[in-house]
Amino acid sequence: MSEPGPLTAAGGIALYKLGAFGVMAILAAVVVMVMTLPKSPREFTVALISTLVGSLGGGAFVVRWFEISHWAQDDAGMIAIGGVIFVCGLPAWLIVRALFAWSEAKKDRPITEIVDAVLEARKKSGL
Repeated sequence: MSEPGPLTAAGGIALYKLGAFGVMAILAAVVVMVMTLPKSPREFTVALISTLVGSLGGGAFVVRWFEISHWAQDDAGMIAIGGVIFVCGLPAWLIVRALFAWSEAKKDRPITEIVDAVLEARKKSGL
């Protein structure tokens, strides 16, 4: 029977790296929430989840797209990848806040009027 030492060490290293990436995603959410506080608990929850998913999912996409996963082999590379993950969460917060602001401005209008306005804007833009 083989020793479980190498597998345990590999698991510990993997957990360390995943934890570091999770911390960067949480820091991205905290920074944007301090800059612009949400108006309601509902907006706070949606924006927090969106920022975390944007950080982790977007960061993973960027790391794979630019093929920089080999940076994770040393501590400085891990910090750099953490910065990428941090930056990827910021647009998610912006998009969620913009959608909340837009929907709040349109909440008194019927849905058919909103759909017509969106379709008209789409026609004008040529999309």
